[in-house]
Amino acid sequence: MKFIVSSTYLLKQLQVLGGVINSSNTLPILDNFLFELDSSQLTVSASDLETTMASTLDVESDSKGSVAIPARLLLDTLKTFPEQPLTFVVEENNTVEISSNHGKYALAYADGNEFPKAIALEDPSKTVITGDVLATAISKTIFAAGNDDLRPVMSGVFFQFSTEGLTFVATDAHKLVKYTREDVTANQVAEFIMPKKPLNLLKGILAASEDDVTIEYNESNAKFTFENSVLICRLIDGKYPNYEAVIPKENPNKLVIDRNQFLNSVRRVSIFSNKTTHQIRLKIAGAELNISAEDIDYSNKAEERLTCDYQGDDMQIGFNSRFLTEMLNNLNADNVQLEMSMPNRAGILTPVDGLDEGEHITMLVMPVMLNN
Repeated sequence: MKFIVSSTYLLKQLQVLGGVINSSNTLPILDNFLFELDSSQLTVSASDLETTMASTLDVESDSKGSVAIPARLLLDTLKTFPEQPLTFVVEENNTVEISSNHGKYALAYADGNEFPKAIALEDPSKTVITGDVLATAISKTIFAAGNDDLRPVMSGVFFQFSTEGLTFVATDAHKLVKYTREDVTANQVAEFIMPKKPLNLLKGILAASEDDVTIEYNESNAKFTFENSVLICRLIDGKYPNYEAVIPKENPNKLVIDRNQFLNSVRRVSIFSNKTTHQIRLKIAGAELNISAEDIDYSNKAEERLTCDYQGDDMQIGFNSRFLTEMLNNLNADNVQLEMSMPNRAGILTPVDGLDEGEHITMLVMPVMLNN
């Protein structure tokens, strides 16, 4: 088995695949990339048993075979090469020899047949979405997903597909984000919960891609096919909480404010907040928003005044500044609207502008009790 490939082209593909590999694996074979050669097509795979990703590369070759090559060693070696063709030859003595312009390097390999096979999806449903739309949907929601091992369903992003549109939801019980696209539809109703790791991989790869991504899914697995790559992952098992029930429908108090100004103010004031609660207080009256924070233990406090457009009763409400900052950071709007009903009910943050046609985003943040 022998093939010739460009060093930078190979490195670029392997760096993406390297994101799949865990730092400590239960099975030693998972520390390797699986190289499967079929004449001029080389398929490289990486897996952690839950997520498997494979990319197909064009190489110069007329042989066939499969070997598992140590991932970390190969990546570290490739990073040091300038652009040049590399020749890989699988030798009889269980080593792969790589020849560059300047030298030769031998790596021990494992038998490719030991590598776990990717799951074949039986009878999947299918949806096609462009890469940048999927990447946006992921990045707008994934930050709100939880990290609680006791509630695994909340540690992923909920995909809801229908003939009317696609909805992506993430929540950790303190904050919730619902992102909807009406300009993209599925041919049938389906819902599943995607884990974070494969989503982060997809987000990184598809950020600026306008190519189509085919999503196939059944009860237990999902498969994403794009350009020359395939990603298959196991879905999170369980029923997603009824998120619609948490979103308050009647919110008579509406505040519209410049996003950047609001974000910078919250950031500054929160430096003076209590280090465990991160609590900031919003006091709204007329066209004035007063943002304050206090850390009684250290006698630190801060207060800022902003002008805003407000319709509703005068009110005071407390929020965790970290959640508010994250949400404001994830919106691209110039102006945002914060809707509230009462100081003990969730606030709803939506962008006033900056959305595409058919794109909707709703962010919900739970208040914190103010100690007056």
